[in-house]
Amino acid sequence: MEVDLSNTVKFIFVSEIIMEFHDGSLHRIVKFWIATTITLFLLLALPSQRWPPLDAMMPSPWRATKQNSGNSTEDAQFNFSGLAELLPMVATDDRTVIITSVNEAFARPGSLLGLFRESFFAGEKIDHFLDHLLIVAMDPMAYRHCRTVHRFCYLIPTTKTSMDLSSASDFMSDAYVELVWTKLELQQRVLQLGYSFLFTDVDILWFRDPFRHIGLHADMATSCDVFSGDADDLGNWPNTGFYYVKSTNRTVEMLRRWRAARRGFPQNHEQTIFNYIRHEIAGAGSDLRIRVQFLDTAHFSGFCQLFRNDMARACTMHANCCIGMANKISDLRDVLGQWRNYTVMAPAEKMKAMAAGRSFQWRVPAKCGTPDKRPQ
Repeated sequence: MEVDLSNTVKFIFVSEIIMEFHDGSLHRIVKFWIATTITLFLLLALPSQRWPPLDAMMPSPWRATKQNSGNSTEDAQFNFSGLAELLPMVATDDRTVIITSVNEAFARPGSLLGLFRESFFAGEKIDHFLDHLLIVAMDPMAYRHCRTVHRFCYLIPTTKTSMDLSSASDFMSDAYVELVWTKLELQQRVLQLGYSFLFTDVDILWFRDPFRHIGLHADMATSCDVFSGDADDLGNWPNTGFYYVKSTNRTVEMLRRWRAARRGFPQNHEQTIFNYIRHEIAGAGSDLRIRVQFLDTAHFSGFCQLFRNDMARACTMHANCCIGMANKISDLRDVLGQWRNYTVMAPAEKMKAMAAGRSFQWRVPAKCGTPDKRPQ
């Protein structure tokens, strides 16, 4: 049964006034009858001003999270106008968005963005994921490049710095660090708007559907530079160049704390800070108890731990543990060529090779490779 709080309050208020103005000589029943009559008259004659719903007056974790993260000076500078309108067009049916980010050097023709997008067409029936990809541009030139090749592009605010962020040399500068944290703020806003996301660096090639390997129980799933063999082991070395976050109240708070932790380590990248705080947000004593899944490098490959990678199982290949955009482009182009050679093999030929004990290993990267990445 629904109760009108405004009418109840009026009844009590008028009743108390009448009780004060009638002396004790009146019988209690008479006073009640008079109070009731006048109250009913007021309820019928005067318009009722509705009170806010009860749940609006009660504290909740979600409301506290939005206030804490949305009212800070830092957040006020970035309202990400247009993002809320763009996300419904990009998201999957289950409200998941794939996000990557680029600057002009990464987005220009012949650079990393082209290889990244090309891998979706070369992969196994994954080109439809491009319909759910939001490319976040770090500078206006990157945005213009994006718009020439992709439907969904978003220009991130850059008012925190007047530095030119379009060149590769600036991408790991102090200004880049600022923008990395702004990117994380955007991801927090995506969660607040009720969308889950899978963030992928643009120096990652996609070959197969990665969502098959992300558990339904996971609040967060992240790739690793080095994988221990246990998907729940907080001792893994996470790499936040590829990670999924489910939209919940707890994950919104996780990103708020992640960003807040930067104050203690102002010059550090967001991945370094995550490594510092992962036990606080996901450990047994954490109040958030975020369920983190560490993704096996056998499926989510990278140059850091290449000896565990087999083309027959690979979902992605990340040019991690590699410095220099030219080196990344050269070796990722070679990786894409190896993948194409693998995919044109007849199934019978693949089965014969596997029966003979042959695996389809990647070659050691020519530019990024070092002896520690050679097969053991």
